[in-house]
Amino acid sequence: MKVYLEEHNVFEVCLVVPKRKTKKEDATCDCVEVLENAFLKVGLIVERIDGVTDEFLKLAAPLEILGKAAARLEMKKRTHIGMDLLFELDEVDAFVRQPDGSLFSWSERFRCYHHLIYGIVNESHSAVTLKCDEEEFQWKVGESLIRTLESKKIVKQIFPLHDEIMRKKLLGNWALNWWDFTGQPIDEVYSYFGAKIALYFAFLGMYTRWMLFPAALGLILQLVEFGSLRLLVLPIFFVSIIIWAIMFSQFWRRKNSALIARWQINYTFGGDPGYRLSGVDCSSLQIPVELIKNQEMDKRKEKEVFQRIEWFGRLRRFRNDAIVILSIICLQLPFELAYAHCYEVIQSDVIKFGLTVMYLFAIQYFTRLGAKMSMKLINCENYDNNEKRADSLVYKIFGLYFMQSYIGVFYHALLHRNFTTLRQVLIQRLLISEVLENLLENSLPYLKYSYRKYKVRSKKRREKGSSQGKIQFTSRAEKEYLKPSYSASIGVELEDGLFDALTLNADCLELALQFGMIMMFACAFPLAFAFAALNNITEIRTDALKLLAMYKRPFPRAATTIGAWLNIFQFLIVMSICTNCALLVWLYDQEGKWKIEPGLAAILVMEHILLLLKFGFSRLVPEEPAWVKANRVKRATQAQDICSKQLLRTISGGEKALNYVKKTE
Repeated sequence: MKVYLEEHNVFEVCLVVPKRKTKKEDATCDCVEVLENAFLKVGLIVERIDGVTDEFLKLAAPLEILGKAAARLEMKKRTHIGMDLLFELDEVDAFVRQPDGSLFSWSERFRCYHHLIYGIVNESHSAVTLKCDEEEFQWKVGESLIRTLESKKIVKQIFPLHDEIMRKKLLGNWALNWWDFTGQPIDEVYSYFGAKIALYFAFLGMYTRWMLFPAALGLILQLVEFGSLRLLVLPIFFVSIIIWAIMFSQFWRRKNSALIARWQINYTFGGDPGYRLSGVDCSSLQIPVELIKNQEMDKRKEKEVFQRIEWFGRLRRFRNDAIVILSIICLQLPFELAYAHCYEVIQSDVIKFGLTVMYLFAIQYFTRLGAKMSMKLINCENYDNNEKRADSLVYKIFGLYFMQSYIGVFYHALLHRNFTTLRQVLIQRLLISEVLENLLENSLPYLKYSYRKYKVRSKKRREKGSSQGKIQFTSRAEKEYLKPSYSASIGVELEDGLFDALTLNADCLELALQFGMIMMFACAFPLAFAFAALNNITEIRTDALKLLAMYKRPFPRAATTIGAWLNIFQFLIVMSICTNCALLVWLYDQEGKWKIEPGLAAILVMEHILLLLKFGFSRLVPEEPAWVKANRVKRATQAQDICSKQLLRTISGGEKALNYVKKTE
């Protein structure tokens, strides 16, 4: 694979255009012909495929073309001296290769493709007339050809193509490799799918591998009858899993840092629009003289503007968060408590089943309503970039699911102290819900794909006016086009690949809800960890199979962490300390007398110690490995030395020019 992407031109992007209904004699004005010629002109390799109802343009880019595009985009890449410098095609050997041996990562290649495809503009002195069947329209001067064709619905879709060689390789050593329970070729996953998906699978693999320890403890507690010692064994188990969770979260941070360093994902901030100050990109070393003059004159006014934007933005976000929290408390909390109470008092299993069905339909409505409200609130907020907007949406959506998933369990555990019903609810949530969700997640993409093929075949038969003969899809590009997309948009402007297209349930969201369920009620049902471990081992393979066989190849998305989900896991650990201490208190004080006896006092002391340990463990185990920190400091020092010299020369020249301007005035 090391030289595969460079010696072979792999088709990685596909455009979908409609078939022409009439044959055009003048191909020079045909929009698809113009588009194909434009791609060839910029150096792309084009393969045109005739599908059942559409045409497909498969695109590949030689390394030289990608390098030129990267240079025009001023893309920064890691060099052999450890610094991230602007890419230069003539100095290819100075830049470090990716883990798979290629010069550019999948995210970088797709960024270059996007630049090449959308960078085709009308550079002539007049508008160009284009035709599509009987329709004529103008391609205006300076306008992007793709944008024009997309507005006319001629370019239906642009999507990444699966590389069959790499896809089959990943199917063999990843998705179908059941012998290695938690092992995954993470570097190959990163090279093929990008950082965001690779980080998710790295997190899932480490989480599942670490889950084997509490799963073994839970099995021991379930199989061994401790008798009167159970009240002593449960606190020991509780302390063990809390320490386990704290260590897992901190060691994941270390692994996250190591992966980012290995994948050469830089932390430079110049490219982030949130770090552009006063209209100047911080990565630029040239400072205009006019800007220096304006900054000296309007420094105080500029400071006031920034402060006003900052504080009004924070107040707006605080207001929106308060609206979401109050809505959950005032609207959803009474509904969830009413359902939990009815489930507790109803004796008939048939009525309970009917009540649960009504509840499931109702929470779907609440979830959709909450998602729409969250999107409207987020659109009113100011964020530095889309990643922070996505994190804000994650927090709001998780609040809805947190209430739906846990309030009924809290009701049985903390109010009624009915541990029999509590275990039944936990089994129902962990076994039935997760099994059904996995079946749904894996069957829906196939059903959707089959339905789309059926619609295409029906449309083609109607056009032919005959129902005879079976219509075959011979092109792999057409088959991939009919598959559903992995990423889905909750809102029109905010795209977040964390959420599933149909149910808004995300892979990370499922993990967070599972983690909260097994951790917050660990003392009531220790066996839950074993169920969770088995589910996650299956989840790794089924999620991999979905990505490789059931969905289109996802768009690469840049990421350096799993985002807001790590903070949510931290929150759930704190909640687990509190809820399990409450469970132990009620198990110990069954009479409800609330006497501060040695046992109860020990539980309270244990809670405070665990909370202190939770917030103090990060001091003991650093978030970055020593070698990652040393490399980062070394790169920063080298970059600072180079930037300082160039900046001094720039300022010196600017001061001379500024003095000249003052004298002329």
